Amino acid sequence: MAWSEHVLVRDGVRLACRDWGGLGQSIVLLHGLAGHAGEWDVLAQSLGSRYRVVAVDQRGHGASERYPQDVSRAAYVADVTAVVDQLALRRPVLVGQSLGGHTAMLAAAAHPGLVRALVLVEAGPGGSNPNGPVDIGGWLDSWPTPFASREVAAGFLGGGQVGAGWAAGLEEREGGWWPRFDRDVMVRSLAENAQRSFWHEWGQVTCPTLVVLAQSSFIPAHEAEEMLRQRPVTMAMSIPGTHHDLHLEQPEALHTALSDFLEGLA
Repeated sequence: MAWSEHVLVRDGVRLACRDWGGLGQSIVLLHGLAGHAGEWDVLAQSLGSRYRVVAVDQRGHGASERYPQDVSRAAYVADVTAVVDQLALRRPVLVGQSLGGHTAMLAAAAHPGLVRALVLVEAGPGGSNPNGPVDIGGWLDSWPTPFASREVAAGFLGGGQVGAGWAAGLEEREGGWWPRFDRDVMVRSLAENAQRSFWHEWGQVTCPTLVVLAQSSFIPAHEAEEMLRQRPVTMAMSIPGTHHDLHLEQPEALHTALSDFLEGLA
């Protein structure tokens, strides 16, 4: 099953999407910080026979606008609504990993009539983290770019399916393989998350919600517990043997969890 590319424009910013076609319930897939739409390829192929699946290169990432001026949380959310509107996706399920999950949560909170359901993969309301942008900047600075090959990059970025997934987002130019994002844009994209939590927005989500966490999760246990305390109707699960990039580590397990959740919606 192949995908086709749509290039949309919102407020002068180019947004690229992988449209896997398909019929039935629409699903929008949102990658995390410094990621790309191709991270969802395995999952999208599995879902495409029963659902309309669209994976978005979010602003600053992949084939979308590399240097957007506005990287606020509101801008990311408005991009999601533009994708839904311009592709005529009727009440999609939003599925996001990490910062993409945070964007999906904010979109569901701000536009309850737009979203059928929400799936957060390794994502939550968070809390103020002043060191977050500095830590991410330091991590990106540690990348020995350009990489000599995608294979070398995959090894550096974790090896296995995780490293391969990250390396698939690189582009070949100027003597090697480079990220398809700007380091400073990535750091600025975390500015609001560094300053505050988003518990108010979590409380405003009204649609059915599934939270999928890794066994070795980035989400602290107390945060996950508080999410369920505030919204006890939320479904939650943990996938054994996984880390933050569980969508790359075990896409089949995520597919099973997501399929069960979607069938429950019907």
